[in-house]
Amino acid sequence: MSSASVAVIGGGVIGASVAYHLARRGWHDVVVFDRNGGPGQGSTGQATGGFRAQYATPINVRLSLLARDKLCRFEEETGVDPGYSPVGYLWLAGTEAELATLRAAQAVQHAEGLVEAMEVGPDEIAGINPALCMDEVLGGVFCPTDGFVRPLRLLEGYFAAARRLGVRVEWDTEITGLSRRADGTLSAVQTSRGAFGVAAVVNAAGAWAGAVADLAGVELPVVPLRRQVAATEPCALLPADMPMTIFAGDGFHLRVRDGRVLLLWPTPGAPGRPWDIEVEPSWVQAVAAKAHRRIPVLRRATIDFAASWAGLYEVSPDKHAILGPAPGCPNLFLVNGSSGHGVMHAPALGQLLAEIVSDGAASTTDVTPLRPSRFAEGRLNPASELL
Repeated sequence: MSSASVAVIGGGVIGASVAYHLARRGWHDVVVFDRNGGPGQGSTGQATGGFRAQYATPINVRLSLLARDKLCRFEEETGVDPGYSPVGYLWLAGTEAELATLRAAQAVQHAEGLVEAMEVGPDEIAGINPALCMDEVLGGVFCPTDGFVRPLRLLEGYFAAARRLGVRVEWDTEITGLSRRADGTLSAVQTSRGAFGVAAVVNAAGAWAGAVADLAGVELPVVPLRRQVAATEPCALLPADMPMTIFAGDGFHLRVRDGRVLLLWPTPGAPGRPWDIEVEPSWVQAVAAKAHRRIPVLRRATIDFAASWAGLYEVSPDKHAILGPAPGCPNLFLVNGSSGHGVMHAPALGQLLAEIVSDGAASTTDVTPLRPSRFAEGRLNPASELL
């Protein structure tokens, strides 16, 4: 039997971040296992690359602020530019109720130190994004330090730095079992390449995390949720530095990436098709109609079906990450359920989980709200459809 001090299951950006931070803290024989044939073939490669600190709960704001600090040092640490571009996030409210929700979230953000987040009126909004039709816009909020990152560069940087520290990556490797001792701890990871004796296991399997937890007899309330992206043909109708623009009422949002406009609207995937990466034509028609009404210049754009795609979120019941040792299995560590925030929070989650694995608790910030036991305790975080 081979061995590893820590087996990290999942080679997406969160797993790569965990492996790097563990190795940086002095862990040897860290091995990452992934079922895909190479990097970027899972959910990380499907991410659109938004980055924001405008959240409604203190813990998510803190995760973003920590991640932002680490993004500013990322190239120095890893040798790879993460593509952090602080062009802003613009949230739009069409009703007084939506505006009140955005204001309440902004009070939380200010309390956590995101002091640059601001409320903006119609005239300011029109200046920030002149392409908007203002008919549905009452007001909004804007944060200039929000913006975009390059998910695959984050993945590349963490793996490059992790390998320099001795981390091994086993691609095209299926996890087939997790062996437990009588005391409940894990002793080995069974894989399609053989068994590995382990001191600890990290579940960073993203949308597949529930199936991994099942192998250890651990209940993990994480489910896959399909999200779709419609991409236009290359065009110059909107500027490359346009902020992410989000309508709070229905979640419709858009950004420009690599010369294309990406249109997003979070509706449930078709029943029975959670893993399908093809977009649904009826959804494309609906999201394009929203775009034509709200950003009139996009009536001149054409959707490129071949460039459009669907990907998976890993969603927890309260739409917050799950971070820490699994109840009843103390050397199985969970970093799951980021609910669409995984890429942007990966720098923070990797560091915090490495602290937990190494020291028994996170020292950088209080992650009690993310403890895996909160579901059994009935102490869920307040979930918000907007933030």
